Amino acid sequence: MDANDIAKTARTPMRAATTAALATQRTGPWPYVSLVITACDLDASPILLLSDLAEHTKNILAEPRVSLLFAEQGDGPDVLARGRVTVLGRASRTDEPRHRERFLARHEEARGYAEFKDFHFYKLEVTKAHLIAGFGRIHWVEQVLYPGETAALAESESEILGHMNQDHGDAIRLYAENLLGLSPAGEVWRMTGIDPEGIDLLAGALNARLTFEAPIADAHSARAELVRLAQLARTQGRAKSGE
Repeated sequence: MDANDIAKTARTPMRAATTAALATQRTGPWPYVSLVITACDLDASPILLLSDLAEHTKNILAEPRVSLLFAEQGDGPDVLARGRVTVLGRASRTDEPRHRERFLARHEEARGYAEFKDFHFYKLEVTKAHLIAGFGRIHWVEQVLYPGETAALAESESEILGHMNQDHGDAIRLYAENLLGLSPAGEVWRMTGIDPEGIDLLAGALNARLTFEAPIADAHSARAELVRLAQLARTQGRAKSGE
């Protein structure tokens, strides 16, 4: 793989994960590791929601250098055979409304305590990452974030999500069922995020990630890719049913 492919492989578990292990520096002699829920900005920069009362937040305020471990999910018994990436960087407060909405769209359960005065959003300014993508596939990644333009898509994201969830719920369901093989009983799928490399879906407590064939940059290219995926999902659905 070339450097771009390695970086994209590293971004995959970052974008798909809903949790990560956060390592911070304690004021004493020992590092401190905790479990946090996560989301990503459009370029894959991690976003966290942290309480001022938490030990990891106290550590960050004293020393902002942290690392986050993201791991691929799977059903096999060999956990270490799955891909994982450790992201290094500096965590700092963010008051960007888009970061808040991206996080809460992915974690509806956090919306209540996001209003508490001691909770704040943080964004990781990524320095580099360490990828383990399988046996012998181990790389330091100096530029792990998505390198393309994201501003136009960020500006249109809310409108795209609203349109898809209100008018194309059936297409979202087909994405999940026919392209990802997921059909949780009694749950309705909705789209919670779109970025240049894919979409995030949610049904109840189940998050899912569907990647694009090629990166998109704006609402026009997003529409074309979402239409293509819907057509593909319908074709695969007919093939499964034997039509």
